[in-house]
Amino acid sequence: MTGVPARAALPETEAMDNRNTVWRHVDAQKERLIALSDRVWAMPEVCYTETRSCAEHVAELRHQGFRVDEHVAGIPTAVMGEAGAGGPVVAILGEYDALPGLSQEAGVAAHRPVEAGGHGHGCGHNLLGAAALLAATAVKDWLAETGTPGRVRYYGCPAEEGGAAKAFMVRAGAFADAEVAISWHPASFWEVAPPLALANTRADFVFTGRTAHAAAVPHLGRSALDAVELMSVGVNYMREHMPSDARVHYAYLDAGGIAPNVVQARAAVRYSIRARDLPGMLGLVERVKKIAQGAALMTETEVEVRIVSAVSNLLGNDPLEQALHGVMEELGPPHFDEADRDFAQAIRATLGDGDIDAAFRAIGMPRTEAPLADFLVPLDARRNPAIGSTDVGDVSWVVPTVQAHAPTVAVGTPFHTWQVVAQGCSPAAHKAMVQVAKAMAATAVRALTDEGLREAARADLARRVGAGGYVSPLPAEIGPPLRMSVA
Repeated sequence: MTGVPARAALPETEAMDNRNTVWRHVDAQKERLIALSDRVWAMPEVCYTETRSCAEHVAELRHQGFRVDEHVAGIPTAVMGEAGAGGPVVAILGEYDALPGLSQEAGVAAHRPVEAGGHGHGCGHNLLGAAALLAATAVKDWLAETGTPGRVRYYGCPAEEGGAAKAFMVRAGAFADAEVAISWHPASFWEVAPPLALANTRADFVFTGRTAHAAAVPHLGRSALDAVELMSVGVNYMREHMPSDARVHYAYLDAGGIAPNVVQARAAVRYSIRARDLPGMLGLVERVKKIAQGAALMTETEVEVRIVSAVSNLLGNDPLEQALHGVMEELGPPHFDEADRDFAQAIRATLGDGDIDAAFRAIGMPRTEAPLADFLVPLDARRNPAIGSTDVGDVSWVVPTVQAHAPTVAVGTPFHTWQVVAQGCSPAAHKAMVQVAKAMAATAVRALTDEGLREAARADLARRVGAGGYVSPLPAEIGPPLRMSVA
């Protein structure tokens, strides 16, 4: 708190004037930020390598008159822009990292990579960052026009896809004085995002053995590749004996070379270990470590465990979710036209019925055949969401946090696919990013002008965090994995 006297909620007429004013500012800046989204789409950069994408956001922040801090938390591609003075601080979170192997032409409903093996924005983070910056810019302009005490901050956050940048930023104190955090994510539907995400650790298991001629003296070799494979067998047996909502996945980083007549002296595998909450995840990590040690014992190799990154589970916030839902209800979903629906229908033709059914099952509503969502999902819908992980979780443990979903893709489009990349520059996606920027901006204005909302949000967070407080899932000795693709 900054010592500014508490303010009661504004009368509805004044609150409506504020919403209309900030929405006008969104419309005034939307073309610039749509262009930013498209530029970032065209330069997909993965975990901690988002140099050009970050530079584009920095340039826009400076153009808009924000006070800019770069290299936040010692991360070269993390940036923060602030505007306003005094009053409470509202954080608006953006991202701009892509995914490997998802290169795809825009506007084409067929798998057609731009570059074989290239990267692509398969989670829509080009839209995420641009819409968040659009919202922050509109709030900045509203603060200047109205003279309201308060500050808005745009956080440009890299490496959400496995790099846990926000967890490192939280640990460094980057959110220490923020009172509310607002974000969003591209999706199939117009809704307040369900506050569910699994705690997650990524760890590398590097096995070292002894090389030998595999035909002449195989008994003298100790195979690191055998150890990796035995570890996989052990983890697969463990799956029967872990909570049903926990998840374990792996990817080979180093299989020991391409010569089958040489016993592999080194091999490495990366595991992603997820569970419903932090204690459950940490317990599961220890079990996986024991399996790795057993594999090393069986093969007479050595194993080194390297924690790459870790994130906490996501905490909800009832007061903020209700406030955001009210704004989204007032705004309504994006207004799509026939051309938008035609392209969405072409994308849907590349999907299976299971993809579309799963999307409606996640929101607990009956399936419709509209290719783009034209309704608001009720806040009390009986959801069955598909749950992943996000480093927004760590922010939610220290700042009351709320997120929106906006329909940037055809209903049922699975994320982390070429179909998302193909829709990343579409007119429908642009309409959705502008509409959700309005929802975030109006919610930010509500938080800045309503001390009662902020107090309720703080109380809700305190109840959820409990007496133990926030404990970072990151080991104290590790820093941001700026070269996490290297085993």
